[in-house]
Amino acid sequence: MDTVKYLLSEQQIPTAWYNIQADLPAPLPPVLHPGTGKPISPPDLTPLFPPALIEQEVSLERWIEIPEEVRDIYRQWRPTPLYRARRLEKALDTPAKIYYKYEGVSPAGSHKPNTAVAQAYYNKQAGVKRLTTETGAGQWGSSLAFAGALFGLEVLVYMVKVSYNQKPYRRALMETYGARVVASPSEETHAGRAILAEYPDSTGSLGIAISEAVEVAAQDEETKYALGSVLNHVLLHQTVIGQEALAQLEMAGDYPDIIVGCTGGGSNFAGIAFPFLGAKLRGDRDVEIIAVEPAACPTLTRGRYAYDFGDTAHLTPLVKMHTLGSTFVPEGVHAGGLRYHGMGPLVSHVVELGLAEPRAEYQLGCFAAGVTFAKAEGILPAPEANHAVKGAIDEALKCKESGEGKVILFNLCGHGHFDMQAYIDYQAGMLKDTECSSEEVAMALAGLPSV
Repeated sequence: MDTVKYLLSEQQIPTAWYNIQADLPAPLPPVLHPGTGKPISPPDLTPLFPPALIEQEVSLERWIEIPEEVRDIYRQWRPTPLYRARRLEKALDTPAKIYYKYEGVSPAGSHKPNTAVAQAYYNKQAGVKRLTTETGAGQWGSSLAFAGALFGLEVLVYMVKVSYNQKPYRRALMETYGARVVASPSEETHAGRAILAEYPDSTGSLGIAISEAVEVAAQDEETKYALGSVLNHVLLHQTVIGQEALAQLEMAGDYPDIIVGCTGGGSNFAGIAFPFLGAKLRGDRDVEIIAVEPAACPTLTRGRYAYDFGDTAHLTPLVKMHTLGSTFVPEGVHAGGLRYHGMGPLVSHVVELGLAEPRAEYQLGCFAAGVTFAKAEGILPAPEANHAVKGAIDEALKCKESGEGKVILFNLCGHGHFDMQAYIDYQAGMLKDTECSSEEVAMALAGLPSV
């Protein structure tokens, strides 16, 4: 009953990223200029992004070629393994087949380098000297710091303060790669100072950290901003995950009935799900897709599908997405990478079209699922990935009740080796389940811009 690993050769690394916009039954709502309320044009984005990434952001082409220099770096860890989790199946006593794509083998320990390397490459090509960014749990900040070291780019990371304090080893990894890491909100930016003036004890949020990073980038011609999730080009770069999984499942002689991914901004969920969803939209096999988010930050399940700012200081364009409101500050749960007030426009659009089902889970149940998985498979998931583990286990137990032998695929987007304090707190009974009140959500949503 051993775990079974499916590996591709280096030659089978995808040669192009998949753009689901080419196959959607309805187009994505346009991005709006915050000043005029009219659709933005590519030049409006040039203060923040290099031309190649802007082109990818608005592209409707199905396939976008991966530069060979990027594929060459991918070869350090790609193709990532696909595992059949036979020991977990046995522990659950389920007739389901459970597969997981393991992205924790990357140098930074997660799926995030798939886009960090691409973004650093295009910025270097454009003559950029420095990148600014935000990070929650530190998975994205670590990955951009790694990519910046590869391409000789200076990297400045604004790390959400609660995670900055919870995860010192993730911060140390970023600094080892050469990045400068600042706890957000900080005194370094106008946006940070404004938050601290009103809320001196603020634990921060991704929306606040984005404001700080965007402010710095917009003021310096040699600096650009890099985002680890949400935007179309970021989700695009992650589709190497699902493309590889398609080929690996073909090796295994299977095809998923159910795909599960955790969702914060949407990048790893899109990476595993979009290639399969695209195949479905083009007339191939059906598949059920489940997006699992934290109950403490229930963007898809309790947020509103509306135009909103991507940051707290309202420096970004307006995008239509599921949102809890740009001023919403979630509880400091350990799944820091999922604590974002909004959801990627493409993921939000897919959910609105009824092509994916959102679910919200409490952190205690997710940690319990992660421990069950670790005991069976030996890999300790990151707190964010535990949401996908929980969703997959729930589906496997449903199969146990019904007797159906469905095929379940989930994305194990990162390991938890730098998240041990979270597991220490869980084992000691110090964690609690939290959810935002209806009053908190209503107050934040009341500030949505009028469009």
